[in-house]
Amino acid sequence: MDHDKYRSHLYDEGEKNTIWRFGAPPNYDAVNKLFEEGRTKVWPPGSLEEKVQNLVKTWEMEIFHKKSFDDNKSIDPKKYTVSLNGRQAVNLEGKRKLGGGYNFFLQTSLPEKLRVYNPAEETADSSHIAFTTAFPRGFAVEILQVYSGPPVIVYKFRHWGYMEGPFKGHAPTGEMVELFGIGIFELDEQEKIIKIEFFFDRGELLGGLLRGASLDSSTGAAVSTCPILRSTG
Repeated sequence: MDHDKYRSHLYDEGEKNTIWRFGAPPNYDAVNKLFEEGRTKVWPPGSLEEKVQNLVKTWEMEIFHKKSFDDNKSIDPKKYTVSLNGRQAVNLEGKRKLGGGYNFFLQTSLPEKLRVYNPAEETADSSHIAFTTAFPRGFAVEILQVYSGPPVIVYKFRHWGYMEGPFKGHAPTGEMVELFGIGIFELDEQEKIIKIEFFFDRGELLGGLLRGASLDSSTGAAVSTCPILRSTG
């Protein structure tokens, strides 16, 4: 039986009727290897930090890969809201209207002509292809510190990956791209997530993806080689 040591609600018996966005459960072998080779913290089994880290990985997997809101077991779909950098919080349907996928996390107030990545023009699928192409080994996440435990979890995180594929007309550099930020998860009595706030600078991610030389249209087009569009978190 398949098993992922960092994520729940992926291969469990309770997932036999889950509708997966890309047709099948994602495989995290590559990104788990990236995580284990590149993490800066190894938390003791059973520690608060390990529990928070696994919760974040499970939440991220469900948000990106489960098509039906009701299949998300780490959250309460009816109460759940999420906000970015103090913007107005949205529920699951509101997040979908913003384009889903990476688009919600890359919201910006920049004028459209200055947006090298414009979430208003991307779909959940196109954004996922763009980032899984740029990061073929995935975009790993680790928890660096937990400032408070449930019911309101406040933590500092690090996301990282290696730009080994093109992104928006820029050639791969092979270099590490990192993103640091703060997350706040509020849980209910059943330990379901009901509210999330994120604070981070999207420019740290996009800046790292624009270092490569510009590609012309004949060489810049790329699609993900992964049939299930995996490897986030």
